[in-house]
Amino acid sequence: MSEAIQSAQALPVGSEGKRSGGWWGVLALIVTEGSLFGYLLFTYFYLAAQSEQHWPPDGLPVLLMPGLNTLILLASSGFVWACERCIQRRLMRWSLASMALALMLGIGFVVIQLNEWNKLTYDMTSNLYGSLYFTITGFHMLHVIVGLIILMVLLLWLALGYFDDRRYAAVTIGGLYWHFVDAVWLFVFTTLYLTPYLY
Repeated sequence: MSEAIQSAQALPVGSEGKRSGGWWGVLALIVTEGSLFGYLLFTYFYLAAQSEQHWPPDGLPVLLMPGLNTLILLASSGFVWACERCIQRRLMRWSLASMALALMLGIGFVVIQLNEWNKLTYDMTSNLYGSLYFTITGFHMLHVIVGLIILMVLLLWLALGYFDDRRYAAVTIGGLYWHFVDAVWLFVFTTLYLTPYLY
């Protein structure tokens, strides 16, 4: 009887050795969202080339906090990757700790980004640059928040013992989305914070 209960509570392994439908679905989402970010960044470069005013109008961006945020997101992505590896090696406490650290770093990114927005002397309606800056960083922030919700759910499931070394597809799929969010930030950071130094 107890074996029947345990087997009913265990997650199915699924198509072992194959990519799950969820993995392909998130990959399709990433391609779509990556295209949208590509359009936004193309718009930024196009309008920067067409603008006759100094770009950005308020002077060159300060790199300290955005640079720190970049390191934070990269470290967070590393901890999500480590979480999956720990599950594969049956190190469940380490996987839980890795996911918790990834989540805390992601929240730290949001706090720093909101603080940076608050300190800016322009807003979305001040000028063309401000409109592009807040649209691009706001769109990215929306993806970070969705990613944090995914990480919170994965952390809860880890704490409840839903995963083992054969059943962790949700961690792979959620991690894929989080790595995408982090990779997009590298393009956003390069575009908004580094390329103005080249003009």
